[in-house]
Parts: sequence; structure tokens; C-alpha cells
Amino acid sequence: MNLFNRLPGFPRTPAGKERVVLRQLPKVFLLGTLLLAVPSLLARLIASPDDALAVMTTDIYVIGLIILHWTIVFTVGIAAFIIMMMKGPAYVADAYPLQEAETLEAPPKWKSLGR
Repeated sequence: MNLFNRLPGFPRTPAGKERVVLRQLPKVFLLGTLLLAVPSLLARLIASPDDALAVMTTDIYVIGLIILHWTIVFTVGIAAFIIMMMKGPAYVADAYPLQEAETLEAPPKWKSLGR
């Protein structure tokens, strides 16, 4: 049994920029995370032992930015994946006869008001 039946005659849309975006996401994820971690590493190297509050504050900001970066990358990935799926072939569900379906030959089953 085939779960998906392709709609015959449906033109397939060529791949666009969403494929490029999906291919670049792992690199953007890793490089962005590393670049956002640099201020925290620099704060630890430059700060004196008395500036623990400055290091901790920098760490908090960096963690917030990294989580924001991950969220944006994940959201862009979802959007690109949805666009890629929408450009794919169209599928149709199996038709099944409706017991209560009206036909053109049969009179309507509902009564009109006032007639």
C-alpha cells in the first residue's frame, strides 16, 4: 500500500535559495557560536582576578546571545525546510465515497424555509 499518491501532471518547482540556506546552516551554527563565545574568552584572559563580576556579567550576556543565535538558526532552518517541502511534488489523498453526498440527479435532502 502506497501512503502517498503523487498528483499526476503536477509541475515540480526547481530548487531555489532554500537549498543553499539549508546547506549553510551547520556552518553558520558552529561559526556563529564560536564567534559569540570569543568575548567571554577574552574577558577571562584580560580581566584581573578582582573583576569576577565583569567576567560573570560577560558570560551571562554571551550565553544569552548564543541562545538567541541558536533560536534564529533553528527558525531559519524550519522556514527553509517548509519552503523546500512546498516546492516538492503534490500529493493527493485516496478518495472515498461519501454516504451522505448529494448528486445532481437527486433532489436536495434539506427543506427550504418558506417555500
